[in-house]
Amino acid sequence: MPETSPHFPPGHPKVPFGRIGVLIVNLGTPEATDYWSMRAYLKEFLSDPRVIEVNRVVWWLILNLIVLTKRPGPKGKDYETIWNKELNEGPLKTITRGQAEKLAAAISGDDDRLVIDWAMRYGKPSIPDRLNALQQQGCERILIVPLYPQYAAATTATVCDKAFDALKKMRWQPIIRVAPPWHDDKVYIEAACDSLKTHLAALDFEPEVILASFHGVPKSYLMKGDPYHCQCAKTARLMREHLGFSAEKFRLTFQSRFGSEEWLQPYTDKTVEALAKSGVKRLAIVNPGFTADCLETLEEIGGENREIFEHNGGEKFAAIPCLNDSPEGMRVIEHVVRRELMGWVG
Repeated sequence: MPETSPHFPPGHPKVPFGRIGVLIVNLGTPEATDYWSMRAYLKEFLSDPRVIEVNRVVWWLILNLIVLTKRPGPKGKDYETIWNKELNEGPLKTITRGQAEKLAAAISGDDDRLVIDWAMRYGKPSIPDRLNALQQQGCERILIVPLYPQYAAATTATVCDKAFDALKKMRWQPIIRVAPPWHDDKVYIEAACDSLKTHLAALDFEPEVILASFHGVPKSYLMKGDPYHCQCAKTARLMREHLGFSAEKFRLTFQSRFGSEEWLQPYTDKTVEALAKSGVKRLAIVNPGFTADCLETLEEIGGENREIFEHNGGEKFAAIPCLNDSPEGMRVIEHVVRRELMGWVG
């Protein structure tokens, strides 16, 4: 694309223009597993009022005097078990970069104005940095794609918050679109089911029960009007119906609760324990709400919940990988991006 208009007068500064950006955004990951790196990441994440909706003064005291003193060490050890040693980064960063690169390769032929980039809501690369980078490349229009199939204020909305905060500081703002959630999109449901069937076929056992485990949120968020619970339930139902499984075989649960407040139920860990104690010997867990494997899928499901199951009498356990940048995963991301670029591209 030309960097300057032929109609600009002589001596006018070069102004890149006419390009269209796509920014895919995931949650984030610490820069390293040591205490101070973990503390910095946790502070940014847990300081977000969308994530922790309690009195800010009370939470500031709890966060700074208790949480950020005690949690960075143990969490760093958890991250160390899944860390990408070769690239010295968390797997979420590795996978999200791969998704952006494959997306660029897949849609580069659609329009030569497209520029694909990626960011993290917490940590690096940050949303403001990448929005500025896209603008500097001449992107006058930018599609932001929060990589969450189900909408929650603590995920999709906080991506928008950060993006709009960055826009406030721009003299010449690009036009912004935000991709909506795709919890019931046919392409997503089919891709999630195809991936699950492929991984189940590769196991040396047939699970008696499969849990569709989604990241939990406090129940109070649901009561305040957050649609997340309903969208997770619809995803699980559509997957179950597409797979032809009974409600007993394919069940919805919620994981990763934090603090003493009641969260969305049934809890994944309590369900795993109860299933094992009831005599279930073969179990698989899939995470349809995560577009990429991370601490919550690799360590919490593949590690902690495996131990819970086996400790209580279970024998065969499988943590099913997320869609990641697999062909099925990219089918979904490409579909969402192409759909949301309509009117701008093609």
